[in-house]
Amino acid sequence: MIAGLVLAMGLTVAQHDSGVVTTPDGVKLYYERVGSGMPVVIVPGRFLVARDFGRLAHGRTLVFYDMRNRGRSSAVADTAAISIRRDVEDLETIRRHVGAERVSLIGFSYLGYMVMLYTMAHPDRVDRVVQLGPVPWHFDATYPDSLTAVRHPAHPAPADTLKLHAWADSGYETSRPREYCAVAWAVDRVGLVGDPVNVPKLGVGWCDMPNEWPVNSDRHLKYHIATIAKLTTSASDVAAIDVPVLTIHGTWDRNAPYGSGVEWARTLPHARLIPVSGAGHFSWLDAPNVVFPAIDRFLSQ
Repeated sequence: MIAGLVLAMGLTVAQHDSGVVTTPDGVKLYYERVGSGMPVVIVPGRFLVARDFGRLAHGRTLVFYDMRNRGRSSAVADTAAISIRRDVEDLETIRRHVGAERVSLIGFSYLGYMVMLYTMAHPDRVDRVVQLGPVPWHFDATYPDSLTAVRHPAHPAPADTLKLHAWADSGYETSRPREYCAVAWAVDRVGLVGDPVNVPKLGVGWCDMPNEWPVNSDRHLKYHIATIAKLTTSASDVAAIDVPVLTIHGTWDRNAPYGSGVEWARTLPHARLIPVSGAGHFSWLDAPNVVFPAIDRFLSQ
């Protein structure tokens, strides 16, 4: 897999390494480092984005890693150790391991919020932040229909939906978790892009990683989202963030409403919003020629 990733990005083996970083509480975080040079850009959510974002590793170092209990990092049995605050602490563990005094960050989905929490906690460590489809910083956020995808619902194939329901009714989520994961992915992925023609770009999903089987990922999200709901981040907290931020958000995002990106960019003092018209949560698959050049320019400033 690593060799394939290296070849796909046109990089040499010397420009790529991978390994494990152990957190103070014993969780092993899997990471991959791609490219060389400055700046150093840390990207949580490796399993979600590394395949596509490796193209940004020209003249800079990208460090992708999986969060605790996600991707190829350690499974975490203790639910008290699953939280967005632990994610912030783990990001600092990764930064220390890399040895960079200051870094730029790229955060996708709820990680678009997490990297901002890290920036609040460690303002002297962050140069720039990119948010992609960030979730709101207040859990009770609501937005007008014009700032959501309510008018653009996803339409899974009826046969796929019926198959998933049949598998769920048979208890296969727990008895055949990997196979169930593949069926669920076939149904759910249609909602991750704006244009159905881009669904194949999502690939085969992440069912080769047990942490991402629904039986495990649903448990993770149950406890993790509960910790997000308890956060008390205020508009004044956001307005005090004194670093340049690029917020990119698909206008048809069904997972994190477009209104969230608008609100982040309006409240952050040094932010620019790039709306990606008609794009879903994985906006870069709908509009790669918009998203990647924008990020590349921003990180080069």
